[in-house]
Amino acid sequence: MINITGLHKSYQMGKNSLHVLKGIDFNVEEGELVAIMGPSGSGKSTLLNIIGMLDVANEGVYILDGVPIENLDETKAAKYRNQFLGFIFQSFNLIKYKTALENIALPLYYKGLKRMERQEIAMEYLSRVGLANWASHLPSELSGGQKQRVAIARAMVTKPKVLLADELTGALDSKTSAEVMRLIQKINNEGKTILVVTHEEDIAMMCKRIVRLKDGIIIED
Repeated sequence: MINITGLHKSYQMGKNSLHVLKGIDFNVEEGELVAIMGPSGSGKSTLLNIIGMLDVANEGVYILDGVPIENLDETKAAKYRNQFLGFIFQSFNLIKYKTALENIALPLYYKGLKRMERQEIAMEYLSRVGLANWASHLPSELSGGQKQRVAIARAMVTKPKVLLADELTGALDSKTSAEVMRLIQKINNEGKTILVVTHEEDIAMMCKRIVRLKDGIIIED
Protein backbone atom coordinates (compact mmCIF):
# COMPACT_ATOMS: atom_id res chain seq x y z
CA MET A 1 0.00 0.00 0.00
CA ILE A 2 2.81 2.43 0.97
CA ASN A 3 6.35 1.93 -0.37
CA ILE A 4 9.00 4.49 0.58
CA THR A 5 12.70 4.16 -0.34
CA GLY A 6 15.62 6.46 0.43
CA LEU A 7 13.48 9.39 1.58
CA HIS A 8 15.35 12.59 2.48
CA LYS A 9 13.90 15.92 3.57
CA SER A 10 15.77 19.12 4.42
CA TYR A 11 14.51 22.60 5.24
CA GLN A 12 16.43 25.78 4.49
CA MET A 13 16.79 27.84 7.70
CA GLY A 14 18.39 31.09 6.56
CA LYS A 15 21.91 30.12 5.49
CA ASN A 16 21.72 26.72 7.18
CA SER A 17 19.97 23.55 6.10
CA LEU A 18 18.09 21.34 8.60
CA HIS A 19 18.21 17.68 7.51
CA VAL A 20 15.00 16.22 9.02
CA LEU A 21 14.63 12.83 7.28
CA LYS A 22 17.88 10.99 6.51
CA GLY A 23 17.12 8.12 4.16
CA ILE A 24 13.87 6.54 5.34
CA ASP A 25 12.87 3.11 4.02
CA PHE A 26 9.31 2.34 5.09
CA ASN A 27 6.68 -0.07 3.78
CA VAL A 28 3.09 -0.54 4.94
CA GLU A 29 0.89 -3.41 3.78
CA GLU A 30 -2.82 -3.00 3.20
CA GLY A 31 -4.80 -3.40 6.44
CA GLU A 32 -1.96 -2.54 8.83
CA LEU A 33 -2.37 -0.33 11.92
CA VAL A 34 1.00 1.35 12.44
CA ALA A 35 2.11 3.73 15.19
CA ILE A 36 4.90 6.16 14.27
CA MET A 37 6.73 7.28 17.41
CA GLY A 38 9.65 9.48 18.28
CA PRO A 39 10.65 12.50 20.35
CA SER A 40 10.00 16.06 19.19
CA GLY A 41 12.10 16.82 16.12
CA SER A 42 12.57 13.14 15.20
CA GLY A 43 10.82 13.65 11.85
CA LYS A 44 7.59 11.76 12.49
CA SER A 45 5.24 14.60 11.51
CA THR A 46 7.40 15.43 8.46
CA LEU A 47 7.14 11.79 7.37
CA LEU A 48 3.36 11.84 7.85
CA ASN A 49 3.10 15.12 5.91
CA ILE A 50 5.04 13.64 2.98
CA ILE A 51 2.86 10.50 3.02
CA GLY A 52 -0.16 12.83 3.16
CA MET A 53 1.14 14.89 0.20
CA LEU A 54 1.14 18.02 2.36
CA ASP A 55 4.92 18.24 1.89
CA VAL A 56 7.43 16.98 -0.70
CA ALA A 57 10.64 15.03 -0.16
CA ASN A 58 13.98 16.27 -1.56
CA GLU A 59 14.89 12.81 -2.76
CA GLY A 60 13.63 9.23 -2.58
CA VAL A 61 10.76 7.21 -3.99
CA TYR A 62 7.19 7.20 -2.66
CA ILE A 63 4.61 4.84 -4.15
CA LEU A 64 1.04 4.84 -2.83
CA ASP A 65 -1.25 1.99 -3.88
CA GLY A 66 0.88 1.43 -6.98
CA VAL A 67 0.93 5.12 -7.97
CA PRO A 68 4.31 6.95 -7.93
CA ILE A 69 3.83 10.20 -5.98
CA GLU A 70 6.15 12.64 -7.75
CA ASN A 71 6.16 16.01 -9.55
CA LEU A 72 2.84 16.96 -7.95
CA ASP A 73 1.40 20.42 -8.45
CA GLU A 74 -1.23 21.45 -5.88
CA THR A 75 -4.13 20.41 -8.17
CA LYS A 76 -2.74 16.93 -8.68
CA ALA A 77 -1.80 16.60 -5.00
CA ALA A 78 -5.35 17.58 -3.99
CA LYS A 79 -6.80 15.04 -6.44
CA TYR A 80 -4.62 12.23 -5.04
CA ARG A 81 -5.35 13.27 -1.44
CA ASN A 82 -9.09 13.09 -2.14
CA GLN A 83 -8.68 9.74 -3.88
CA PHE A 84 -6.38 7.98 -1.41
CA LEU A 85 -6.27 9.66 2.00
CA GLY A 86 -8.32 10.59 5.05
CA PHE A 87 -6.85 12.91 7.70
CA ILE A 88 -7.50 13.08 11.45
CA PHE A 89 -5.89 15.90 13.44
CA GLN A 90 -5.25 16.56 17.13
CA SER A 91 -7.27 19.80 16.97
CA PHE A 92 -10.25 18.09 15.22
CA ASN A 93 -10.42 20.88 12.55
CA LEU A 94 -14.22 20.93 12.57
CA ILE A 95 -16.05 23.93 11.12
CA LYS A 96 -17.60 25.72 14.10
CA TYR A 97 -20.84 26.90 12.45
CA LYS A 98 -21.67 23.55 10.82
CA THR A 99 -23.43 20.66 12.59
CA ALA A 100 -21.79 17.27 13.12
CA LEU A 101 -23.67 15.94 10.08
CA GLU A 102 -22.69 18.91 7.90
CA ASN A 103 -19.02 18.57 8.92
CA ILE A 104 -19.00 14.92 7.87
CA ALA A 105 -20.84 15.65 4.60
CA LEU A 106 -18.40 18.40 3.54
CA PRO A 107 -15.83 16.18 1.72
CA LEU A 108 -18.73 14.71 -0.31
CA TYR A 109 -19.69 18.23 -1.43
CA TYR A 110 -16.23 18.56 -2.99
CA LYS A 111 -16.78 15.23 -4.72
CA GLY A 112 -19.88 16.70 -6.37
CA LEU A 113 -22.53 14.54 -4.69
CA LYS A 114 -26.10 15.88 -4.44
CA ARG A 115 -27.33 17.15 -1.07
CA MET A 116 -29.67 14.24 -0.21
CA GLU A 117 -27.00 11.68 -1.05
CA ARG A 118 -24.38 13.58 0.98
CA GLN A 119 -26.66 13.63 4.02
CA GLU A 120 -27.54 9.94 3.75
CA ILE A 121 -23.90 8.88 3.54
CA ALA A 122 -22.84 11.29 6.32
CA MET A 123 -25.60 9.92 8.57
CA GLU A 124 -24.41 6.37 7.93
CA TYR A 125 -20.88 7.31 9.06
CA LEU A 126 -22.16 9.28 12.04
CA SER A 127 -24.00 6.11 13.12
CA ARG A 128 -20.84 4.06 12.64
CA VAL A 129 -18.99 6.21 15.18
CA GLY A 130 -21.93 6.00 17.60
CA LEU A 131 -23.19 9.58 17.27
CA ALA A 132 -26.44 9.24 15.29
CA ASN A 133 -28.32 11.22 17.97
CA TRP A 134 -25.88 14.14 17.74
CA ALA A 135 -26.34 14.90 14.03
CA SER A 136 -27.76 18.41 14.53
CA HIS A 137 -25.30 19.49 17.26
CA LEU A 138 -22.58 22.06 16.65
CA PRO A 139 -18.96 21.28 17.63
CA SER A 140 -19.30 23.62 20.64
CA GLU A 141 -22.00 21.27 21.99
CA LEU A 142 -19.80 18.17 21.73
CA SER A 143 -17.17 16.77 24.10
CA GLY A 144 -13.58 16.29 22.94
CA GLY A 145 -14.14 12.58 22.32
CA GLN A 146 -17.31 13.28 20.34
CA LYS A 147 -15.52 15.89 18.21
CA GLN A 148 -12.78 13.38 17.41
CA ARG A 149 -15.40 10.77 16.45
CA VAL A 150 -16.98 13.30 14.08
CA ALA A 151 -13.50 13.99 12.66
CA ILE A 152 -12.93 10.24 12.19
CA ALA A 153 -16.29 9.87 10.41
CA ARG A 154 -15.40 12.85 8.18
CA ALA A 155 -12.03 11.27 7.34
CA MET A 156 -13.72 7.98 6.39
CA VAL A 157 -16.70 9.32 4.44
CA THR A 158 -14.88 9.37 1.07
CA LYS A 159 -13.69 5.76 1.63
CA PRO A 160 -9.96 6.56 1.51
CA LYS A 161 -7.36 3.81 1.09
CA VAL A 162 -5.33 5.10 4.05
CA LEU A 163 -6.23 7.02 7.22
CA LEU A 164 -3.51 9.32 8.59
CA ALA A 165 -3.91 10.36 12.22
CA ASP A 166 -1.58 13.00 13.69
CA GLU A 167 -1.67 12.90 17.52
CA LEU A 168 -5.39 12.09 17.32
CA THR A 169 -5.64 11.65 21.11
CA GLY A 170 -3.37 14.59 22.00
CA ALA A 171 -6.27 16.79 23.17
CA LEU A 172 -8.14 14.02 25.03
CA ASP A 173 -7.99 12.53 28.53
CA SER A 174 -6.74 8.95 28.89
CA LYS A 175 -10.20 7.30 29.16
CA THR A 176 -11.50 9.11 26.05
CA SER A 177 -8.20 8.39 24.24
CA ALA A 178 -8.68 4.66 24.84
CA GLU A 179 -12.28 4.84 23.55
CA VAL A 180 -11.18 6.67 20.38
CA MET A 181 -8.37 4.13 19.83
CA ARG A 182 -10.84 1.25 20.21
CA LEU A 183 -12.87 2.87 17.42
CA ILE A 184 -9.67 3.13 15.32
CA GLN A 185 -8.98 -0.58 16.00
CA LYS A 186 -12.51 -1.46 14.91
CA ILE A 187 -12.11 0.50 11.64
CA ASN A 188 -8.74 -1.20 11.09
CA ASN A 189 -10.28 -4.65 11.71
CA GLU A 190 -12.71 -3.86 8.87
CA GLY A 191 -9.64 -3.69 6.60
CA LYS A 192 -8.61 -0.02 6.64
CA THR A 193 -4.91 0.87 6.56
CA ILE A 194 -4.16 3.38 9.34
CA LEU A 195 -1.02 5.30 10.38
CA VAL A 196 -1.03 6.94 13.81
CA VAL A 197 1.64 9.48 14.78
CA THR A 198 1.80 9.60 18.57
CA HIS A 199 4.21 10.30 21.42
CA GLU A 200 2.07 8.27 23.87
CA GLU A 201 3.27 4.71 24.57
CA ASP A 202 -0.16 3.42 25.62
CA ILE A 203 -1.68 4.65 22.33
CA ALA A 204 1.14 3.04 20.33
CA MET A 205 0.61 -0.24 22.20
CA MET A 206 -2.96 -0.34 20.84
CA CYS A 207 -1.53 -0.51 17.29
CA LYS A 208 -0.31 -3.68 15.58
CA ARG A 209 3.13 -2.34 14.72
CA ILE A 210 5.34 0.41 16.18
CA VAL A 211 7.94 2.28 14.11
CA ARG A 212 10.31 4.48 16.11
CA LEU A 213 12.16 7.45 14.64
CA LYS A 214 15.11 9.32 16.12
CA ASP A 215 17.06 12.12 14.46
CA GLY A 216 15.47 11.44 11.07
CA ILE A 217 16.08 7.71 10.85
CA ILE A 218 14.06 4.61 11.80
CA ILE A 219 15.75 3.04 14.81
CA GLU A 220 13.16 0.31 15.51
CA ASP A 221 10.33 -1.38 13.63
